Amino acid sequence: MAKKTFCVTGMSCAACAARIERVAKKLPGVASAAVNLAAETLTIEAEKIDEKELAAVVKKAGYELLPEAADVSKQKKSKMRWIGIRLLISIIFGLPLLYASMGHMAKFPLPSFLEPSLAPNNYVIFLFVLVAPIVFVNFSFYTSGYKNLFSGYPNMDSLVAVSTTAALLYGIFAACRIFAGDISYINNLYIDSAGMILTLITVGKYIEERAKAKTSGAMKELLNLAPPTAIVLDSETSEEHEVTIDSVAVGDTIIIKPGQKLPVDGKLIAGSGFIDESMLTGEPLPVDKKIGDSVYAATINVNGSFQYRTTHVGNDTALARIVQLVQQAQGSKAPIARLADKAASIFVPVVMGLAVLAALLWYFLGNASPTFALTVFISVLVIACPCSLGLATPTSIMVAMEQGAKFGILIKNAEALEHACHIDTVVLDKTGTVTTGKPTVTSIIPEGLTEEVLLSLAASAEKNSDHPLALAVVDAAKKDGISLQRVSSFQSSTGMGIEALINKSIVRVGNLKWMTDNGIKISPELSLKASMASEQGKTAVYVSIADYCHGIIIIADDIKYETKDALQELDELDVHTVMFTGDNSKTAKFIAKELGISEYKADLMPEDKSREVDLLHTHGLTVAMVGDGINDAPALAAADISIAIGSGTDIAMETSDIILINSDLRDVAGAISLSRATMHNIKQNLVWAFAYNIIGIPIAMGVLHLFGGPLLNPMIAAAAMSLSSISVVSNALRLRSFSLRR
Repeated sequence: MAKKTFCVTGMSCAACAARIERVAKKLPGVASAAVNLAAETLTIEAEKIDEKELAAVVKKAGYELLPEAADVSKQKKSKMRWIGIRLLISIIFGLPLLYASMGHMAKFPLPSFLEPSLAPNNYVIFLFVLVAPIVFVNFSFYTSGYKNLFSGYPNMDSLVAVSTTAALLYGIFAACRIFAGDISYINNLYIDSAGMILTLITVGKYIEERAKAKTSGAMKELLNLAPPTAIVLDSETSEEHEVTIDSVAVGDTIIIKPGQKLPVDGKLIAGSGFIDESMLTGEPLPVDKKIGDSVYAATINVNGSFQYRTTHVGNDTALARIVQLVQQAQGSKAPIARLADKAASIFVPVVMGLAVLAALLWYFLGNASPTFALTVFISVLVIACPCSLGLATPTSIMVAMEQGAKFGILIKNAEALEHACHIDTVVLDKTGTVTTGKPTVTSIIPEGLTEEVLLSLAASAEKNSDHPLALAVVDAAKKDGISLQRVSSFQSSTGMGIEALINKSIVRVGNLKWMTDNGIKISPELSLKASMASEQGKTAVYVSIADYCHGIIIIADDIKYETKDALQELDELDVHTVMFTGDNSKTAKFIAKELGISEYKADLMPEDKSREVDLLHTHGLTVAMVGDGINDAPALAAADISIAIGSGTDIAMETSDIILINSDLRDVAGAISLSRATMHNIKQNLVWAFAYNIIGIPIAMGVLHLFGGPLLNPMIAAAAMSLSSISVVSNALRLRSFSLRR
């Protein structure tokens, strides 16, 4: 299945989104189609995507599908500029219109030649002159509204178009009666209502669009953080050349000085520096970078000078990939959105039916005047707001995903974001997740030699081995500045140890069985200390010269410094933790005891981990699996939510729903907290959207008037409708204040 996201223009409400989804799903081979109203995108999943055919059906439905090469940001800026022009013209003519039509209520004066009682014809002409430009600049409501109405898929524009058309037609009728001498119609022109409804809705649309832009602008702005140029070192002439970032290729050597931003990704080959990676990882403290370390585009070199070789450019940089992943996730649809989608698909036709029904009931059964019935009809159409329903879910999801990405929590789809709030059990892989995943020497216990000599012999023998324990010994020697000795011969026994000839002496480094098989003598003191290390989940590496063991080197996979804090945060969220490991039960028991984990499983193969996750499901638990390696992939796939450590393998990250870029276990609790905050925000939006329409529509139908209350003015209804959408988007933007606890 191929998956692609397109930008769609011309949508005004959830009914538009529902229609586009319907027509797209009818295309052959399309498995799913999801429209994000807030982001104005259409995400298609299909065996093969025929872009021309897709664009054609979307255009036939009344909307435009932008090609992938189109400058979407430019299109949106152009749209905002046009809405701004519409707003300006509407306000310029709307304010005097409001004064002329409503000023008499506050006893504001009008010139005598415009006074309705003295010059009714002039007054009518003046109102039409003010309304005409407002209708002209907002004529898109009519083209879109009637096109969708006549095609059988009415949307919000249809409600606005029908209601204001009714007001305009009645206004023309009333004007004709006034010109004929019947000035009783002077206070019921309704022409002013049409103009003010369009003005108020345009005001609301402009505020809504600006708020929506804030929900999707942060990640796009990140892409512009990289500098436009880079200083490249010519490998042949050793001269420095400043080139545009588009000219930088993989393999180029980049020169970075203090205070400069990095243009592309790469690895240090000379020098060092402290890099501010906060815009990428959310971590505020600069990171010390040395030769061999990776560096990333748009990060800032706070101190130091260095050279680095380019590894990724353009859309392949880490920052670009993060933005792409977040934007793709923002186009997905959460299960909770189906409720709003179902309501939106029938909302506009139902509202139109209610408007007609209410007007007829008041006219025929309530003995109301035609003006009264028309007021009810217009108010019902105007106050109904499918926009708030359509925006309730996607705006919150967009803000949440961007906020998560700012803190290094990448959520791949909206479904994962929703389901994460239900997690009650987190399964942690041990190696590389709970622990550093890198064995390190914790202590050296010599017998008959100094620590330096013992470590020198062991590291000299191990330097030709690629075993993780051997690498730990060699790294320890390098760290302490211990020089290695010349090795005359080398022989390895898989899973046991190695034998080397150093200074004409046979040096063996390995496990207890390797020593025993070679008849090596081990003192009781060393045996006891090795046994104690084993009880603590550590590994004892024996070092012998000739036939006698001269010491042991204790190696352990240290617990990550943040693990205890992470477990405490999960506990505060009432989330139970379980540890899985392929390591032996002694090591697992010690680590679990150190961390206060009550439940753990040891000696697990990859398929065993997956079965254990399924077993947790049988107890009705919602499980999140956190892992970093290939061996975790089956369990990650079996879990309800899979979370991969950013420093882990590609397959673990490919299988996962959430990626923790910083490889910080505390971000597991952060992801769950973000999910819970988002779902709470979405539910607030949906409650507001449904409640607004459930309360507003009956008021517009005249329910309060039955009990002696006032009839809703269509202009107030228009203002209230705009306020509903603005409030939903504004509430979603509150998620931008979400932050991690540290």
